[in-house]
Amino acid sequence: MGCGADRSSKNDNNCIIIVGAPASGKGTQAEKIKAKYNFLYNFSLTPRHISSGDLLRAEIKKDTDLGKKAKEFMEKGELVPDELIIEMIDGVISKQGNLRIMFDGFPRTLEQSKQLDEMLKKRNKKLVAVVYLDVPDSELVERGTGRRIHLPSGRSYHVKFNPPKVEGKDDKTGEDLVQREDDKEETIKKRLEEFHKNNDRVVEHYEAQGVVFKVQANEKIEAVWGKVMEVLDKALTPEDVGEPKPRKEDAKEEGGNEAKEEVKQEEAKEEK
Repeated sequence: MGCGADRSSKNDNNCIIIVGAPASGKGTQAEKIKAKYNFLYNFSLTPRHISSGDLLRAEIKKDTDLGKKAKEFMEKGELVPDELIIEMIDGVISKQGNLRIMFDGFPRTLEQSKQLDEMLKKRNKKLVAVVYLDVPDSELVERGTGRRIHLPSGRSYHVKFNPPKVEGKDDKTGEDLVQREDDKEETIKKRLEEFHKNNDRVVEHYEAQGVVFKVQANEKIEAVWGKVMEVLDKALTPEDVGEPKPRKEDAKEEGGNEAKEEVKQEEAKEEK
C-alpha cells in the first residue's frame, strides 16, 4: 500500500542522511533527492530536508533565544555547541509526525550521531540510509581552488570545468573575477582535515549499523545522481517515492481547504 493511501505507513518514518566533504556536490544531490523523494515541507511549513546550517541561520534571523546563543559562538569563529544543535534539531523533528526526513550537514560529530539515534528512537523513526558522496581529497582541492567568483553578481566559474570566455573576466560585464579566501588551497586543506577528523567517526558509527552507502562522486552530476537513485530506490522502497497525501490530523489542524476537502472525500469512501 502506498503512502498516498495510508499516511500512517511505517515507511513514512524513514529517514536518510547525506554526507559529503566541501565541494563534493552534496548540495546539488540534496536538491535532487528533496524533489524526487519528497523531502519537502509538511503543512506547518517545517522543512523535512534538515540542514543544520540553514536552521541556525533561520534561528538567528528570527532572533530567538537559541539563535542569540548560537550567534555568540559563530561571531567568535567557534563551533556551535552540540547541545544547542541537538535542541534545535529535536524541535524540528518533533513537528514532523509520520513524515520522512533528510538530514544534511548533521550529524557532524560522533556525539551528535548518538544523540540523533536517541531522537529518532523517541519519535519512532528509522534511519535507512547514509549516502556518503566520496571524492578523493586531491580532486576536492582542485574543484575548490579553481573556483572564481564575480562578486557583484555572484556568478561562479571554474578555471578548468567552467572557464570564462576571457581568462579572469566575467562573461557579462568583463569585470575581474576573484578567488575567495575560502577557495585558497591552504583553507580548503584545513577544512578537509577538519571534515575527516569528525566525519570519519560518524561514518564508522553508522557502518556498524549497516546503513552506509558510499557513492563515488568524482564523476559528472547526472552519473552521480544515477548512483544515488539506485541506493535510495532500494532503501526507501516504492511507498516513499512521490508526493504523499496529507494525514487526516494534519489536514484538519493545519491544512488548507483543498487538503481538508481531500480528507473529507477519503473519509466518505471509507464509510462506504
